[in-house]
Amino acid sequence: MKRVEEPRWQVLTPDPAVVARLAKSLKCHPVTAKVLVNRRIVSRPDARRFMEAPLAGIRAPFSIRDMDAAVERIDAAIQKKEKILVFGDYDVDGVTATTLLAEFLESVGGDVRCYIPHRTREGYGLQVEHIENQAVAQGIGLIVTVDCGAGSHDAAAEARKAGIDVIVTDHHTMSGDPPDALAVVNPRRSDCCAGLGDLAGVGVAFYLVIALRKHLRDRGFWPDGAEPNLKAFCDLVALGTVADVVPLTAENRVFSRAGLERISRADRPGIWALMEVAGIGGRSVAAEDIAFRLGPRINAAGRMDNAGLALELMTTDDPDRAMEIARELNRLNGERQAVERRMLDEILNHLRLHPHLLDGRSIVLSSEKWHEGVLGIVAAKVARLHYRPVLLIGVRDGVGKGSGRSIPGVDLHAGLVACADDLERFGGHAMAAGLTIRPEKIPRFRDRFDAAVRKMSTDDDFTPVLTIDAELPLSDISDILLDELASLNPYGEGNPEPLFMARGVRVRFSKIVGERHRKMTLCAESDPSGKPVQAIQFNVDPDGPLPDRFGKMAFRAGWNVYNGRKTPQVTVEVVSPENDL
Repeated sequence: MKRVEEPRWQVLTPDPAVVARLAKSLKCHPVTAKVLVNRRIVSRPDARRFMEAPLAGIRAPFSIRDMDAAVERIDAAIQKKEKILVFGDYDVDGVTATTLLAEFLESVGGDVRCYIPHRTREGYGLQVEHIENQAVAQGIGLIVTVDCGAGSHDAAAEARKAGIDVIVTDHHTMSGDPPDALAVVNPRRSDCCAGLGDLAGVGVAFYLVIALRKHLRDRGFWPDGAEPNLKAFCDLVALGTVADVVPLTAENRVFSRAGLERISRADRPGIWALMEVAGIGGRSVAAEDIAFRLGPRINAAGRMDNAGLALELMTTDDPDRAMEIARELNRLNGERQAVERRMLDEILNHLRLHPHLLDGRSIVLSSEKWHEGVLGIVAAKVARLHYRPVLLIGVRDGVGKGSGRSIPGVDLHAGLVACADDLERFGGHAMAAGLTIRPEKIPRFRDRFDAAVRKMSTDDDFTPVLTIDAELPLSDISDILLDELASLNPYGEGNPEPLFMARGVRVRFSKIVGERHRKMTLCAESDPSGKPVQAIQFNVDPDGPLPDRFGKMAFRAGWNVYNGRKTPQVTVEVVSPENDL
């Protein structure tokens, strides 16, 4: 296989009659209706639910398998004043889920401890040593995992021996039987019919809190009716959900939309401080701000040091301490970026020197020099550049720990299942996964994994597709259309920001700004005297030629907000000198 340089442009063609009917019923721009139909939203009620995303419309929490048992056991622990250990993961999803559950339990009188393992020294998930060193040592009566635990069979068995109950809440794909825990609350269980398998770990934790509040309400826990408003936790749910790149549809969309409003208000000192150091303080926050600014800084704690720092940021009430931690996370994020750049350069150079490594349908590489904390980020970048599943394994002290990322249509977790007997541990889902392996097994695993990928895929899976929602001449961009497109936020996985195409674009003005970005004024070649459109194209070659036209252009359309003033702007994603598909 060769590296794919150019994507295939695909303009979606929804049924014109369905589009026209939806546009008429919503009284919206035909392009907005086309975008909705492309996302399989074809009726006025569905469109209203999508755009309004009401919290009241979420599915029932007790539909999730084992939710009733989990709630009853937690309530019993609260009543008996048992010590509860909330055990989380070290990424944004895990940190926010830990914060959310611990804060709610404390608010209803729970005696709560929190623990997040060190990525390098302890690895992922609840393990046997945590039962003795953390739970038994602290006199814990109940362990509740968040964003982990689905594969912690040995730890659950050890806890049972020690007389400690375990409740697992997780969202990762499960292979085989669930752990022998008191309850395993995971919508991805094969025997769970709730239809909530797209929830992030923090979403599952939030559902647990919703169910627990109802249970407490039903037994009269708040006789004066002063129960907590759970919307206050949606800032945490939005952070974890967007950062974990789960589909922003259904409940995830509802939670994220409500959460983005609360994040923008910056009521939580830690979020306020993080927004300040990330340079987005004082304005409305979008999903992309979480993905590219807030999330990476929270993740930097677990990648480069200890995720306990991020947990403290989310839980502190002291603005000064919050700012101190946020600045440290900002520093760690800069360090992470430098390590990531060095590792990516090394891998790309290695692939250039050994081109035969690109002959397969996957890339599996290992090294004793790689920093475990950035394996997943770099794997994602290599996967995008070479458009195939990538697994990077860092070897230390005789143990290989790897992280992988995939491409649409190729199930990474299924590939690992096919090679399970070569692995010590593994977990994850279709697009992202982690593993532990003995170094001597890596060569055989590499061949077997590539064979598994080859078996589940076709050549077409390895040609990237640029999916265009609609052709949109620049002259058709209006304030009304931009407002309607803004109402479809938040954009993200499962609800991508609409991508449009224009043909025959003239560049009236062009200059490089900010070292690697091209600012332009554009117009249609067919209407050179028409109203110009302001445009920006990010990460271009500053030494490359400044074009005077594009045969076709893929772009996103929206508002550029600066100093309280908003102006129409298109973001140019891909250009081609040819105007045919």
